[in-house]
Amino acid sequence: MSEPGRTEASLLLLLLALGAGLAHGEAVTCGSVVKLLNPRHGVRLHSHDVRYGSGSGQQSVTGVTAVDDSNSYWRIRGKTSTVCERGTPVKCGQSIRLTHVNTGRNLHSHHFSSPLSGNQEVSAFGEDGEGDFLDDWIVLCGGSYWDRSGEVRFKHSSTEVLLSVTGEQYGRPIHGQREVHGLSYASQDSYWKAMEGIFMKPSEVLKTEFHTEL
Repeated sequence: MSEPGRTEASLLLLLLALGAGLAHGEAVTCGSVVKLLNPRHGVRLHSHDVRYGSGSGQQSVTGVTAVDDSNSYWRIRGKTSTVCERGTPVKCGQSIRLTHVNTGRNLHSHHFSSPLSGNQEVSAFGEDGEGDFLDDWIVLCGGSYWDRSGEVRFKHSSTEVLLSVTGEQYGRPIHGQREVHGLSYASQDSYWKAMEGIFMKPSEVLKTEFHTEL
């Protein structure tokens, strides 16, 4: 496996330098680094080195309205103990991990209550991109692949909740950020769309790796 901390820091520098955006009508691929927008609430999936004061005490995951926050980049990877080659299209129904670029922790869920709504807590867990099987999420979408122009849902592989935002807002020290949690039922709060980022195509992998070594 790659070294997530070093690789993802390099990819983030490349993202900021290129200002790359995602095109329409193509599949989202493994190795891509993207921001994920919840269209209903207008927030991007976000994390930071701030831990929950209750529940698991793990790194918190929130939703933010800011478009240019570097803490909203996530790298798409294969499920736990597997490698999904960079540039490989993500299939509908495939299990993946979403690794937070700046901290190297994976999007995670478990049977703890979220602090505001009392739904299932969603956190960021692990070190240098490696956590456990509770980091795995199934991509739910129509068709064969996760299309960059479409909306998808993420179902937690172990507990079957859907990654969601329902509008609850935190106070200090993360004032105005929205609670992200797992819902046991389907709703419009559970849809996400790939937005800003860098899209890895098989033919671009070698070129991108060369640039990140500079």
